[in-house]
Amino acid sequence: MRLLVIEDDPLISSALERSLSASGFAVDTFSSLASARDAARQGGFDLVLLDLGLPDGQGMELLAELRQRGDLTPVLIITARDGVDDRVRGLDLGADDYLAKPFSLVEMEARVRALLRRSQGRSDNSIRFGPLTMSSAGSGTLTLQDAVLDLPPRERRLLESLMLHAGKVVSREVIEGKVFGYGEVGSNALEVYISRLRKRLAGSDVQIRTLRGLGYRLEMTGAG
Repeated sequence: MRLLVIEDDPLISSALERSLSASGFAVDTFSSLASARDAARQGGFDLVLLDLGLPDGQGMELLAELRQRGDLTPVLIITARDGVDDRVRGLDLGADDYLAKPFSLVEMEARVRALLRRSQGRSDNSIRFGPLTMSSAGSGTLTLQDAVLDLPPRERRLLESLMLHAGKVVSREVIEGKVFGYGEVGSNALEVYISRLRKRLAGSDVQIRTLRGLGYRLEMTGAG
């Protein structure tokens, strides 16, 4: 899963990136409102960790913009402002949770996992589809027919994205955002990873179907 971290304190930003990356998340970090705004417009993020006090503006501005355009990506506010008024305003604008500095990285990760479960309608950290199981989004063990499936990071993010929307079409743009993140993507890069993943799934009851002009769908073999 891909997380957007917006934090202008380099020590905190670095700590967040190290902690979340070690847990298997793909992390993009930005230190200004302008750069974060550009990244958010690109999309492809599963959760936003948002500092309120940025050098060129207020994080509340970005939160308001996300919700005004119908972007429901979970937002966890991280800030030194622990006053009730700030918490209430952030929650009223559409924030999903609030964490005051200083905070424990362990608690931060627990809140991230909880928000991801809630946004995806899951009761636990596992993702399942047919013979495929990912024991925990981000860093959990991935198995296919009870055998461990060890995937490189991008193939893992690709399969995770398809599993989260199994049976539904996922657009090319959404998948590219999850797999490659913020920046340019080669014209056939996604097809390369789709092809690799199909070979790994060969012989199982799961397949990746291409729907021309629409995207890709993870489905059981023989599904219409």
